[in-house]
Amino acid sequence: MLKRYQVLLPNWLEEYLKFLVDQYDTSFSEALRIELCIAVLCMVPRLFPEYKPGTDVDEIAKCVDQNYEKETDQDERHRNLSKIYFEARKAIDYRLKKETK
Repeated sequence: MLKRYQVLLPNWLEEYLKFLVDQYDTSFSEALRIELCIAVLCMVPRLFPEYKPGTDVDEIAKCVDQNYEKETDQDERHRNLSKIYFEARKAIDYRLKKETK
């Protein structure tokens, strides 16, 4: 379920997100969601070294490079985004479980 939020961004961050929108042919909201998920996947394993994600940031970067340098079909793109969302959700669940003890 998606919720609507108003977010204030500095100009430089807005410009970067607009770049991503154009580069990857996605919506502004989805670009923001993806970047947040990637940030989670970067931070949680560093905060909790015992946490072993199903994918790491290097794999995500490689996937992005491979999939967006060439034309990809919607199914493949959807699978890749779903994997990022799934892994970020697992990492968040792990962190919340550890932090709320």
